[in-house]
Amino acid sequence: MGNAVKTGRDEWVVVDVETSGLKASRDWVLSVAAMTVDEDGRVGRELSTLVNPGCDPGPVHIHKLTPERLAGAPTFDMIAPQLMDLLDGRTLVAHNASFDHGFLKLESMRAGIDMPTKQRLCTVALSRRLQLDTPNHKLSTLAAHWKVLQSNAHDAYDDARVLAQVFTHSARLARSLELPLPVVTCTERLTLYPDTVPRTHCTWENPGPLAGDGGLIQGMRVVISGDTRIPRLRLAAQVTEAGLDVMNSVSRFTSVVVCSDPTTESRKVERARAHGLRIISESELLDLLWDVQPGTPKGTRPQVQPKPTVQQPDPVAKPWQTRRVLVMGGSHADSVLMRSRLIQLGATPAVNLSAGVTDILILDGGDGDPRMPKVKERDLTLLTPAAIDRELKIEVPAPLPARRSRIAPLVPRGGVVDLDPCFTMLTLNSSWRADESDQVDVDVVAFLVNDDELVSSDEDFVFYNAPATSDGAVSMSIDGDSEQGVRIDLALVPEECARIVIAAAIDGDKTFGDVGAVSVSLDGVDSTVATAVLDAATTEQSMLLAEIYRRGSGWRFRPIGQGYDDGLAELAVRYGVEVDE
Repeated sequence: MGNAVKTGRDEWVVVDVETSGLKASRDWVLSVAAMTVDEDGRVGRELSTLVNPGCDPGPVHIHKLTPERLAGAPTFDMIAPQLMDLLDGRTLVAHNASFDHGFLKLESMRAGIDMPTKQRLCTVALSRRLQLDTPNHKLSTLAAHWKVLQSNAHDAYDDARVLAQVFTHSARLARSLELPLPVVTCTERLTLYPDTVPRTHCTWENPGPLAGDGGLIQGMRVVISGDTRIPRLRLAAQVTEAGLDVMNSVSRFTSVVVCSDPTTESRKVERARAHGLRIISESELLDLLWDVQPGTPKGTRPQVQPKPTVQQPDPVAKPWQTRRVLVMGGSHADSVLMRSRLIQLGATPAVNLSAGVTDILILDGGDGDPRMPKVKERDLTLLTPAAIDRELKIEVPAPLPARRSRIAPLVPRGGVVDLDPCFTMLTLNSSWRADESDQVDVDVVAFLVNDDELVSSDEDFVFYNAPATSDGAVSMSIDGDSEQGVRIDLALVPEECARIVIAAAIDGDKTFGDVGAVSVSLDGVDSTVATAVLDAATTEQSMLLAEIYRRGSGWRFRPIGQGYDDGLAELAVRYGVEVDE
């Protein structure tokens, strides 16, 4: 541990944690580093310490924190007072800030301590907002971009030191562009629930509900509610080993609910009664496990016969495919029209005056935009609608010099991209205009749906209060005020999931017409696969952004852009989620 003299207004505290796993409600903090930073990048007070979790430290090959190294370290409650003092009154800054904040919040709750953090900033969201000319937004990539030496990756102190410098450079660039920083309020309603049972693949068809006098059949879906004599995860393992499918939430597909307290008023038991399901005790379950009847093996998913391969002509290079153009001024309809014409030319419409913008299209009133001084300072090319119209009439446009090389292929609304089988880890990121004066609260969500276009259970609905599926296949990632992402591990997606639908919704009186263009990008681990700009909304309060769906043995990506005038609750109900009144 170390301390330095506090200098200036150190309103930020840069934090990094190493953990025993990826889920805060199940895993533990192994080390933590925190340092206060002022707006000039000067480091004030510091804290760096190992933390003894009293359990298996998990992936030692990543963080190098063996049980022997952690044995003499303090427990979290011992280091919490000093850590909370650093956090108090400051905005937490971290790379994937929801991850670090979630772990610290849950550790504080276990220790009975109130974590004082009210706001956080994700440096991934900041990097995406700036549109830096980098292939991805990993900490190592950003460190190389800003020429920051990274000497010991996955060491909490070194990562925090590197991140402090990356954040300082990025924030300075944002200020020069007059882009607001993506600070969000920490509003998650985190609760120390009983252990969540990880989703495991079941090889048997679901035979339906447990009959009143019948026995268990392989493939039945079992939900456990309340306290159990046998530890929940061990009991779930016994049930799974018998060929049953253990779920965490009750739905119309549930077969039986296990609850030893018949008087409980838990939500799971209430839903079981509403669906007419049988509720049994833990002892009854153990008795029934002695004689589980054979089930019906799941059939293989019908394979779509591939169409004969047709030799496609080489794509025609579009004249403006290396340009990123920001439209200023004009009415909503005028902006939509001109952005569609830019797409015809191959340009990528921008939603903010970021570092990646190469040109500005000025519509009526655009010359009075408050960002114009920064446009002139950067000497960006100014375009007019007449110039766009003339360019579209050129039959064989003269090639323009390459100005930016990292703009991913632009996919039109409804277009389809076949995903390379090598891409199993993907993130669907969406962003919209960052504007401090009239911020619209947009929530990005995901639905894992079956062939009937319905979720199999409520845990297949990922949103701000349930930010991950139990198996980790789909989870929320970055969380800026105008950037949000959904991380997808295709290798973990359940077989019965036919498609993953990414949507967004607005709470309140605002609409997507107020939001304007929404930029969507599908990112692999090292680079962006495809981008799309959705720009046709007016009165809608919810919108389907994109979907990733099965096609034979592979996956496809399709941007959608379909809007609805109702909100998130109505959208969730359409996909089969049971929404409380």
